[in-house]
Amino acid sequence: MKILVTGAKGFVGRNLVAQLKNVQEGKAKCYGDLTVDAIYEYDIDSTLDELDSFCKNCDFVFNLAGVNRPLNQEEFMQGNFGFASTLLDTLKKYKNTCPVMISSSIQATLAGRFGTSEYGKSKKAGEELMFQYSEETGVKVLVYRFPNLFGKWCRPNYNSAVATFCNNIANDLPIQVNDVNVELELLYIDDLVDEMMAALKGEEHHCEFDGAETILTENGKYCAAPITHKVTLGEIVDLLNQFKEQPSTLLIPEIPYNSFAKKLYSTYLSYLPKEKVAFPLKMNVDSRGSFTELLRSEKCGQVSINISKPGITKGQHWHNTKWEFFIVVAGHGLIQERKIDSDEVIEFEVSGDKIEAIHMLPGYTHNIINLSDTEDLVTVMWANERFDPNKPDTYFDPVI
Repeated sequence: MKILVTGAKGFVGRNLVAQLKNVQEGKAKCYGDLTVDAIYEYDIDSTLDELDSFCKNCDFVFNLAGVNRPLNQEEFMQGNFGFASTLLDTLKKYKNTCPVMISSSIQATLAGRFGTSEYGKSKKAGEELMFQYSEETGVKVLVYRFPNLFGKWCRPNYNSAVATFCNNIANDLPIQVNDVNVELELLYIDDLVDEMMAALKGEEHHCEFDGAETILTENGKYCAAPITHKVTLGEIVDLLNQFKEQPSTLLIPEIPYNSFAKKLYSTYLSYLPKEKVAFPLKMNVDSRGSFTELLRSEKCGQVSINISKPGITKGQHWHNTKWEFFIVVAGHGLIQERKIDSDEVIEFEVSGDKIEAIHMLPGYTHNIINLSDTEDLVTVMWANERFDPNKPDTYFDPVI
């Protein structure tokens, strides 16, 4: 399949083209039998001759080109309606009846606060042009009314509050929130790209609109990505401040699968300046080696790295409720455990050459011994709960 992407250098275009290239190069295998033979990238610096060639040969069009921050209101109609007209005329010229997708906006509903939007009016005109084109030619058109978009590579201080907040908080710049209770409907760029891949396969999702509300329905006139998130400005800012504090607190906020928090965290990280990409960890060092906490979580415990010098024994304690995994990743060691009311010792010889996880059982005193005379023993330690200095649940008792 040969795919034309207009607006290829914009936020959506860049992300779409990157994933199309992953499919083309066999790196993305999550879209079934979808194949990409060629990607035609058209943007503001491209020529009409290039558009002519692309329209002659393409099998699918993603029309993402448009204007959303013009110098004057007239540019809305010229950029959002005028180019669409040029595109469709060029396809007609070559009798190319391939499917055409157009990126419109929720503002095209002209509902509520969008009622006087010149941008919305220009997008609505572009939609009507597409539907008219479909009626005249029988071509399949897919009209998507995007809500607010967010994700990596989105331009800050332009037309995305999320991009601006992510960029400014990551770079220690001020933000302005006039009303923390304002709610936004947000569409994550990867969810949008997945929907666009589905459209390529003829598996797009359809919808209708009740005012500015998207109603998914199988026979809807419009198309929509099925996953969006409704969040307030206050919730967004609170999460971003937690993300910013993570290097100092080591606390990873809850980021469940497919949650808004997970997607926002990924977006935030994409705006980090170079000097914040790496951050120091506190190494607790003594003559035996070191112990370094890596991260903590609210519900899933904490992870640490323990380094033991040759011949050193560490541990020699037990827990009532806390349990752990010890995972030796380098060196050669021995783990010993003994139930506190028993003399029986269970032992596990461990090595970085054969990585395995060993349970530290509740009610069992345990240790870890570096058996090497020359090499450090490096162990990843995961505990099922965060360390609480007021209730450490740790009691000294030698294994032997």
